Amino acid sequence: MSDAAAMIGGLLDDLLDESAEIDLMVGELTPGQWALATPAAGWSVAHQVAHLSWTDEVALLAADDPGAFAGEVTKALERPDSFVDEAAGELVAAHGPDALLARWRAGRQRLHEVLRTAPAGTRIPWYGPPMSVASMATARIMESWAHGQDIADALGVTRTPTARLRHVARIGVRARDYAYAVRGITPPGEEFRVELSVPGGESLTYGPEDAPQRVTGPLLDFCLLVTRRAHRDDLAMTAVGPDAGQWLDIAQAFAGPAGTGRPPRKAH
Repeated sequence: MSDAAAMIGGLLDDLLDESAEIDLMVGELTPGQWALATPAAGWSVAHQVAHLSWTDEVALLAADDPGAFAGEVTKALERPDSFVDEAAGELVAAHGPDALLARWRAGRQRLHEVLRTAPAGTRIPWYGPPMSVASMATARIMESWAHGQDIADALGVTRTPTARLRHVARIGVRARDYAYAVRGITPPGEEFRVELSVPGGESLTYGPEDAPQRVTGPLLDFCLLVTRRAHRDDLAMTAVGPDAGQWLDIAQAFAGPAGTGRPPRKAH
């Protein structure tokens, strides 16, 4: 097995594990728990699972039938602020909890099989630039973790951070300039140093070691920040330099509008 194939295989294993963790949270819920509100305005636990199911299905469509997927992109461009909410709402309206859970399980397994067997060099069209299999798998891990956090918050579950968070952090760092661009702001010309602490004393680092502007903090807090699942004021993130500080206010690891984010929980 080539190094590239092994890397993709590891990513897909992590995606399976991330989905399985969410499945453990929702697999035995009552109808009332499926209807619980999550921190995302207007979205219940059912909406969160519906969104994951829908995204897996459009990713599968993009991989299997790029022409048909182009029609989905057109729909998104026509309703950029509502098409994601509408897709989740339609699935929730059409499926009870058992059917929705079965649909999500089947869809994510089909996507896994398609990504696992994709020829080397495959590029999958998406709502932005086409993605490699590795990028698609990493994006699905990030989104699964973020929406899993919404579900955990709704259910009062505290999740144990895993090594899979490194994928979320990597996207967050790589998406730095996008966070500026989506707001019509010119990105800084210089790279930042990002140093994220991991339980056990290790750290993940990105950017030049001697960069004058830097961001430091726990890996979990950075992932909550870039997925906009917690307010910066509630996280132990530190910025050195005005541009780095601005980035922590606008950072996002996902494409599309940033949304309102989460309000601060603490009194400051």
